[in-house]
Amino acid sequence: MDELRVLGTVQAWAGGRRVEVGHARQQCVLVALAVDANRVVDADQLLDRAWGERIPLRGRETLYTYLSRLRRALSEVRDVTIVRRSGGWELRVDPDAVDLHRFHRLLAHARGTPDPVAGSVAVEQALALWRGEPFTGLDTPWISSVRESLGQQRRAAELDHTDLALQAGRHTELLPALAARAGEHPLDERAAAQYLLALYRCGRQADALTHYQTVRERLAQELGADPGPDLQALHHRILTADATLTVTEPAPAVQHPVPRQLPSAPPHFTGRVAELAALTTTLDAAADHAATVVVSAIAGAGGIGKTWLALHWAHRHADRFPDGQLFVDLRGFSPEGEPMDPAVAVRGFLDALGVDPGRIPVDPHAQAALFRSLVADRRMLLVLDNAADTTQVIPLLPGSRSCTVVVTSRDRLPGLITGHGARHLALHILDDAEARDLLTTRLGAARVQAEPDAVGELVRLCGGFPLALSIIAGRAHTHPHLSLAAIADELRDSGLDALDDGDPAASLPAVLSWSHQALTADQATTFALLGIAPGADIGLPAAASLVGLALNDTRTVLRALEQASLINQDAPGRYRLHDLIRRYATTTAHDLAEEVREAALARVLDFYTHTAHAADRLLYPHRLPAQLGTPGPGTRHHPLPDVPAALAWFDTEHPNLLAAQRTAAAHAQHHAVWRVAWTLSTFHTRRGHHHDELDVWLAALNAAAHLPDPTTHTVTHRYLGGAYTNLGRHREATEHLHQALALAEHHHDVLHQGHIRFYLAWASERRGDYRQALEHARRVLDLPWTHDQPVWKADALNQVGWHAARLGEYDTARTHCQAALTVHRRHHNPIGEAHALGNLGYIDHHTGRHERALDHYGQSLVLLRRAGDISNEAITLDWAGQAHTALGRHDQARAVWREALELCRRQGRHDDAERVRRQLDELSGSSATDNPPAQAAHPIRR
Repeated sequence: MDELRVLGTVQAWAGGRRVEVGHARQQCVLVALAVDANRVVDADQLLDRAWGERIPLRGRETLYTYLSRLRRALSEVRDVTIVRRSGGWELRVDPDAVDLHRFHRLLAHARGTPDPVAGSVAVEQALALWRGEPFTGLDTPWISSVRESLGQQRRAAELDHTDLALQAGRHTELLPALAARAGEHPLDERAAAQYLLALYRCGRQADALTHYQTVRERLAQELGADPGPDLQALHHRILTADATLTVTEPAPAVQHPVPRQLPSAPPHFTGRVAELAALTTTLDAAADHAATVVVSAIAGAGGIGKTWLALHWAHRHADRFPDGQLFVDLRGFSPEGEPMDPAVAVRGFLDALGVDPGRIPVDPHAQAALFRSLVADRRMLLVLDNAADTTQVIPLLPGSRSCTVVVTSRDRLPGLITGHGARHLALHILDDAEARDLLTTRLGAARVQAEPDAVGELVRLCGGFPLALSIIAGRAHTHPHLSLAAIADELRDSGLDALDDGDPAASLPAVLSWSHQALTADQATTFALLGIAPGADIGLPAAASLVGLALNDTRTVLRALEQASLINQDAPGRYRLHDLIRRYATTTAHDLAEEVREAALARVLDFYTHTAHAADRLLYPHRLPAQLGTPGPGTRHHPLPDVPAALAWFDTEHPNLLAAQRTAAAHAQHHAVWRVAWTLSTFHTRRGHHHDELDVWLAALNAAAHLPDPTTHTVTHRYLGGAYTNLGRHREATEHLHQALALAEHHHDVLHQGHIRFYLAWASERRGDYRQALEHARRVLDLPWTHDQPVWKADALNQVGWHAARLGEYDTARTHCQAALTVHRRHHNPIGEAHALGNLGYIDHHTGRHERALDHYGQSLVLLRRAGDISNEAITLDWAGQAHTALGRHDQARAVWREALELCRRQGRHDDAERVRRQLDELSGSSATDNPPAQAAHPIRR
């Protein structure tokens, strides 16, 4: 077989041929990895093991060179490779391919079998692996210590072999070797006992008693001690000719106890139907196909219910594991100190399996091998609860496919998944129905049904977090005089403090703190800053700006937080904290210096405003630009290549931009408040977010009071007038627009006077005053600045044409809109072109040119969809339906009106949606109206 040999001269063999593994120092590196095969050994350990105190000047570079050479050499050996892992290197190899680990496995098997003959054979096979002194010719302090330990293990194995051979009745055969051993080690009482027993069984009682006296006298002379109690007891039995000493038949088979270590099943378990099914499916599939041990890794945040799920499932399926169930709390995240050493867990398992303490080997590797031997071919379940990481779990994995392992951890254990084929099961929050079921189970249906609103509030505030729900249920149960409404009020007012019951195991803040303690400094800082970041989620570029790290470094930190189940990645590159975890993160943010928090918020606000401004420029490059200044140091640039990318970014980040404005207002960042409103306006118009538009400009109005530039006041009132107009609140619209006009006139701001007139025309048209609207539009066209700005002049032409059309002056309307279309096309302004085409279609339809109207509408729709202007898209589809109806094409009318209806509903335009729905109903009754109230195209946002 292909193998590595270290019990002698270090050698690698492939297909019966020796493979050259390099000089002595390179062999030291191989030994350093082979002793801990399938475990990660970090660079410092490798340097210490291979060089000791004589590490060369460029030690790490030399080490990397040796590792590279060893990789090439071992590539010839089947299933043996050195892999780079997080934290160091690992020799990936079948343990049986390394004579050292095969030696340990055979000894463990020998000590675990009840048959002395089989045990004796196994020890003989183990000892036959030795080909001289381990690591011959290699010399470092670490190698010397390992060599000495292995020598002791070999001597113990030789003694074990003698014990087993004596049990099997081979005393006559052994006697010469035992005599020699007793002479070589005159103070070794175990060797003396074996020699005494062999002498007695060979009929030499007197010689046995004489040798005992010799040993006793030697011990007294050299150590000043008497023989130990075991040797004295044997002497007494020989002296009295104890008949049992001559019994050499194999001992009766040991009756191994069947361990039942599972803690009690959770008493109020609810929900998790899909997760329970997934665990069972894994078990069922493994029964047919698994070639190795089946491992299910349940990962999730602290308090999410991992242990409850594992125990509930384990008890439900206990009958499928007739040879027992083992359980251990590995204390990976615990207030009780460091995580449990896996060797301690292995020793606990050996005790549970009924191994005589005197037969348990000292070496941890040998103990693990003995454990694997004992559970081989036994149908057992192991529940490894609260694991810290993969390295803590691997030594506890059985080698037999008859066993099943369920691991729970806050860490996602990627090494267990990739290296050992574990099935990952992510545990998330309970849905509302499951959360209600939990409260009902704990509190009773009557109490829950008596306060449905309070229960709904508790479910909302706990956010589906099982531990939070359990704490609340416990409080309600122990305080039956408290109403659920009062408990909900306390939870709403006190937040996480209401979920702290004093008992660390029943305190959500305490449970989360154990995860927090395991974070590095960068991870803890990032976690804290995520708690105060605006918005319910955050993208990678925004997060990089928040923490002030490079994108790759930020991604690494976020991956670690995700692996620790403190954040979730709901979509690629989008990260979210559960509301309760966010509250905890916010509390940890108070431990950061104030300047650190303020700098982080300034960077993330700069990111949002500058990226939004760049996106807005893509949507409408002819709009007046805002003066944003230079983003602060550490703010990450996020390029957006084109209009679709800008729209997609706005759609994704819109809630966060609103939250960013609220955060800026809370921190008196007045410029940021105003800039967010400005950058969102085009997007709001095209997507029909009318209420959001009003909210951001009301916030901007408060901020403008603290800003010195009078233009900000003028612009704010103008946009507020537009927002109120969109919502049909004509009185407020008129007030703000006239305030804006008065400010512009006071400051002789002719440019903004023109823009305000646009809005006044639009507001007049929405009130039904078409003549006043046309007057405002003409005054815009007459302003001198339109001659220097051809696109703006085209907008004015188009608006004059629209209002003329609304008055029935179709020739005037067509002339102006056609002129506007020509200019917009010449200057590559697709949104202005779309509006002009839509107006021309309206004019054609109302002058009986329905086919031509549909052509104009079709061209307009193409441009509107490219621009993401679903607000005007809905209007144009509505108009197209009128043209189809006029032509008797009811199926086509029905199709476009259905599209318009869906768009209106998406934008929350309930009145428009109801009007389009009525048109559809009337069309079904063949009585569709030909001229419903027309909608004005929205003004260009300047």
